[in-house]
Amino acid sequence: MVAVRDVTAVLGGAPVLAPVTFDVRAGQAATLVGSNGSGKTTLLRVLAGILRPASGEAHVGGAPADEKDPTFRALVAALIGAPPLASNLTLVEHFSLVAVSWGISAAEGRDRGMRVLEAFEVGALATRFPHELSSGQGQMAALALTLTRPCDVILLDEPEQRLDDDRVHVLGRLLEEEREDGAALVVASHSVALRDALTGPTVRLREVGRADGG
Repeated sequence: MVAVRDVTAVLGGAPVLAPVTFDVRAGQAATLVGSNGSGKTTLLRVLAGILRPASGEAHVGGAPADEKDPTFRALVAALIGAPPLASNLTLVEHFSLVAVSWGISAAEGRDRGMRVLEAFEVGALATRFPHELSSGQGQMAALALTLTRPCDVILLDEPEQRLDDDRVHVLGRLLEEEREDGAALVVASHSVALRDALTGPTVRLREVGRADGG
């Protein structure tokens, strides 16, 4: 479902991602590990079709990653940075909006989003507006929104950030359920607990200019 072949990336004329190659099949959850600056977020942006690789190839669903391609967009749900939110919509209204935008009913979208909030034991947040959420609550809301829409591939950049330990374990369970349902996941994470909860390959990124094993 995800095929990466010798992908590199350059920003502002400087290399920011050393060559990386890996595959993720449907029903696998690959975890990206590496030090800060090794290019984990950059690689996710490449897979989300936001950034073109400087060299190599990144394919999702058999085609090049390209956010301008409607077929590609229908395949991929990504949480890379804060999602755009409407200040005058509650969370549950956001769930409905996301659902109908991606071809499922508003009721199904509400059910999917509420399942995540209730797993985190914060179902009462559904009627709040984005500005009424704390930092940690905002992260749980972002995860619920990401998992509301139907997709075949899920890309997450440090989804554990601002979550306490108990909720990191809940997140691991939610992501494993997505994997068991057949999704391919690529997750960048510094959390050992979250990485241990996921079933699939570990992809270790090295810093640009640093030799393997160095």
